[in-house]
Amino acid sequence: MLKIDSLSVKYGEKRVLNNISLEARSGEIIALIGANGAGKTTLIRAVSGTVPIEAGEIYVDGENLSHLSTPERARTLAVVPQTRQMGGAYSVEQVVMMGRTAYMSWLGRESQADQDVVDVALTQTQLEEFRNRSIAQLSGGERQRVLLARALAQFTPVLLLDEPTNHLDLKHQTNLLSLIKKLTQEKELAVLMAVHDLNLVSFFADKVALLLSGELKEFGTPQEVLTSETISEAYQTSVEIIPHPETGAPIIFPQGAVSEEN
Repeated sequence: MLKIDSLSVKYGEKRVLNNISLEARSGEIIALIGANGAGKTTLIRAVSGTVPIEAGEIYVDGENLSHLSTPERARTLAVVPQTRQMGGAYSVEQVVMMGRTAYMSWLGRESQADQDVVDVALTQTQLEEFRNRSIAQLSGGERQRVLLARALAQFTPVLLLDEPTNHLDLKHQTNLLSLIKKLTQEKELAVLMAVHDLNLVSFFADKVALLLSGELKEFGTPQEVLTSETISEAYQTSVEIIPHPETGAPIIFPQGAVSEEN
């Protein structure tokens, strides 16, 4: 389980996250939503340790991350970043093997156990046939699966994803999120994922955390958080919400920008 307790982050004199507290249980996907600049990426980076925190604590299965060494932290949580820039000289297998770095000896040599984990990650992400292919030869959706496979190879209980569906078409968006959902349940991962598309959030997330100006505005199920009033306030856009006829999941229809007079 991932627990974020009273987390605050400052950039210079500006506080960009203020007193954020939430939990992601094993087998659960928490979607981070909010307008641009709300703090989604900053929260992912703060949890991953790439930006310093001003106050608060982060725990994984009761262990305070601030007490862990860099290799220990890498064995505790894995990140699928927003950027897809990877060296074209690397093969798919080589990139996925990078996820095993924290487990290797100081000589940086992979063991048979490392190779076995990489093989499983390639199978889980349906990348076996691309094993020896250069990263430069892959499509955007395929590269995103490689980054997911690298994160899975880290063999961590927590997975962080920063807008993993950006620049993907509808087919690749749904395929990737279906895979993440499946692996979350099978491997009992605690997943924290920043997502822009609210309808994808409604369908794939177990819980939703809405950030507004660096604060946690709402936290709950998609039905609890994705209401017309909440979404209109957070995004300054009028929306109509219709429940899915079979699942009851909210479907969001934008109606236009909210008038400043409102």
